[in-house]
Amino acid sequence: MPQSQKTRRQMLEEFAAANPNDAFARYGLALECSKSGDHSAAIEHFRQLIAAHPDYVAGYFHYGQLLARLARTEEARQVLSAGIVVARRVGDQHAGSEMEAALAELS
Repeated sequence: MPQSQKTRRQMLEEFAAANPNDAFARYGLALECSKSGDHSAAIEHFRQLIAAHPDYVAGYFHYGQLLARLARTEEARQVLSAGIVVARRVGDQHAGSEMEAALAELS
């Protein structure tokens, strides 16, 4: 398939496969899957991201939001709570505050 006809997801999948240690590629792929409605793939990519890059704060926020939209409230709470701890540890106050607000909305 010519490059111009590939979907954004296909390009991200190829890049993530070629660069398995690239956190941003995995994050972008997770977001793209979420946006397109492939929630099971998005969840798997977020899990892989967090497992391989536990300090990638944005992953927790968007993963938690996805779980909340899917009414997987307890899982969303766990992910957001873990993300808040990571955000504090790495000094990302903005992301920490966003996750605290998202967590409060789940209560």
